[in-house]
Amino acid sequence: MANTTSAKKATRKMARRTAINKSRRSRVRGYVRKVEEALAAGDLEQAKAALKVAEPELARAASKGVVHRNTASRKVSRLAQRVKTLSA
Repeated sequence: MANTTSAKKATRKMARRTAINKSRRSRVRGYVRKVEEALAAGDLEQAKAALKVAEPELARAASKGVVHRNTASRKVSRLAQRVKTLSA
């Protein structure tokens, strides 16, 4: 358990940041899931629309440090590739 005042404050900050990051990560997963479901259903228009919404959400998560920027880029790239394959 934290003893000093600064350590106690750091613990409170960490808990607050963890909750925010967990929320953001969950939000990103939801948007990615919508793209995945549209792809599984074979619905091209819905997949494109879902990707258009998911891409900036992943970029936002990367800019906030929730996920690494390369991870976000990779996820967007792979989803876009799958949407493109569906259209072909």
